[in-house]
This record gives sequence, structure tokens and C-alpha cells, in this order.
Amino acid sequence: MKKVITFGELMLRLAPAGYTRFVQADSFGATYGGGEANVAVSLANYGHDAHFVSKLPAHEIGQAALNSLRKYGVNTSDIVRGGERVGIYYLEKGASQRPSKVIYDRKDSAIAKANPEDFDWDQILDGAEWFHTTGITPALNDEVAAITLEAMKKCHEKGIPVSCDLNYRNKLWSKEKANKVMSELAKYIDVCIANEEDAKDVFGIEAANTDIHGGQINHEGYKDVAKQLMDTFGFQKVAITLRESISANRNLWSAMLYDGNEYCFSKKYDLNIVDRVGGGDSFGGGLIHALMEGKNSQDAIEFAVAASALKHSVEGDYNLVSVDEVEKLAQGDGSGRVQR
Repeated sequence: MKKVITFGELMLRLAPAGYTRFVQADSFGATYGGGEANVAVSLANYGHDAHFVSKLPAHEIGQAALNSLRKYGVNTSDIVRGGERVGIYYLEKGASQRPSKVIYDRKDSAIAKANPEDFDWDQILDGAEWFHTTGITPALNDEVAAITLEAMKKCHEKGIPVSCDLNYRNKLWSKEKANKVMSELAKYIDVCIANEEDAKDVFGIEAANTDIHGGQINHEGYKDVAKQLMDTFGFQKVAITLRESISANRNLWSAMLYDGNEYCFSKKYDLNIVDRVGGGDSFGGGLIHALMEGKNSQDAIEFAVAASALKHSVEGDYNLVSVDEVEKLAQGDGSGRVQR
């Protein structure tokens, strides 16, 4: 069992049932999720000592959010209690050619009001073997960006590998601000995770001859993107997820991992989507697990993509699958036949 630290915001997710639109809804189902919390749940399911670090209010909604992590074995002892509100996001599931829609209500959430004194990184990181965060967290405000940078610097001092999913969100900050902040954080990142758009939006690095909206992926273009990222920032590994969107319900899903020597592409999965939120986070959790377990680059990317393919079949943000289930899919058993 390896100790892994993830740092970010845990939010309340409110969603109409099924494919009901916001304006049709008479009620909203309540679950919890957030990029780094989703990764922590994946890693706890894989048997790791996964710690999620954040700040949540001391009231009952904050406790309910915290309990949602404890339920799946995530260590919540480093979550600071304080502040007044849990961030909220509303999710309307897309169908066919109608895309999903997210509306944020997260201003002045507890983590957004955090200050550096809330987190003793020497204590939090004691015994840790990995640290993970995303570009969503520093996007909250300058103070949280500074906290993220402090954590990464401590990891660098202690020799703890750092992974970061760029996860650009245009509703949280501009491309210019993202470039400035993430360029500084990138100095301390060992494993960079991105998708078709992130490298372009954050760093202005774009794959040639690729149309993300038309569903066309050019492998050579992504090789170039990964090499540029590594050459520019000195990352040890660059992982890029490749989503070919045929419709809101059907995607082709694969990924690439570049380790400085070889470009490893995974097999491609044809997904009939139940819930795509958290798909990238489940990829990150799978990749972290695979790398900590010493898998080679090809096996690591196969495990990560298989994990995220399974997440698209699971309702909610959390990827509730086991190592055995992921390994079976990665090894080619994707029939979906009943297991007895």
C-alpha cells in the first residue's frame, strides 16, 4: 500500500434525473465529486493509502461531502474544516448531438477561502510516495495557486513525484492567466496529463491536422505536442488522452504516453457513455497506480485507458472499479458478458 496525496476542491454535484434538461427538472440528485477527489477514490479502490487534502465547512453539508470519500476508503484526516460553503456544480447530461452542460456555483467556497497557514505540507507529505493535483485548483484564485505551488515545491525538496492534469476550465480563468500560473507550476511537475485541448489552451501547443470537434485524431501531431511539452518544461512523462466524439453518448477513447524515449499508444475503445464526468480523472488515477506499480510505459497507458473506459459506464464522478476489472479489460476482455 503506497501513500498518495491529492489536493483540490470537493464539490456537491446537483443533476436532474437521466437526460432531463435543467428547465424541465423538478428535483436534482445530489452526489459529490471533484478532479483530485475522484483520483483519490480510484487509488483507494486500487488498494493505496489515498489521502485527499482540501478545506470543507464544519457544517452537515461539508460532513456529507467528506463522508462520500470515507465511504470508499479515502483518508480524510488532512482535510481542514472551516469556511461557509461547499462549492456546487450543476450537471445536465447531454444526449445524441446535444452536449452536456455544466454550471458552476463555487465562488467563495471553503477551499477558495483557504490560506497557506491551513496546510502543514511537511506533516501532510510525510511518508508520501506521490502527489497529484490539477489545473482546476490554482484556477480558483491567486491564494490557492500559491498554496499549490508551495505543496509542489515541498514535494520537489522531498523527492516526491508530482503529477498534474492541466484540466483547463475557461469558466474559471483566462488562457493568459492559465499560461502564467501553470508555467510556474510546471517547473515542479514530473508527469503531465493533458487532453486534446489543454496543451493548446494553457501553453499554446497544438496538434497538427486534428479536428477535435470532427473527431479526427492525428497521432503524429500528438507526438509533436508531447515532445514540445517535455522539451519546454522538462517533464519526465507526458500523457495525452484522445477523445474522438461521435456524439454525446458515443466516443472513441484512447491515449498516448511519452516517456522521452518512446511514444506508446493504447488500444482504442468504442464507448457507449453512461456518465463521462470524471473520465479524465479516472485516467489519471489509473496512470498513477500503474506507474507506482512499476509497469512499463505501454502497460501503464493500457491500464489507465482501460480504467477510464470503465468509468464512462459508472454513474457519478467516482470510478468505482477494481484493479482486477481494469486488468481484464486492458488484456482484451471487453465483451461485457455477465460474470458469475
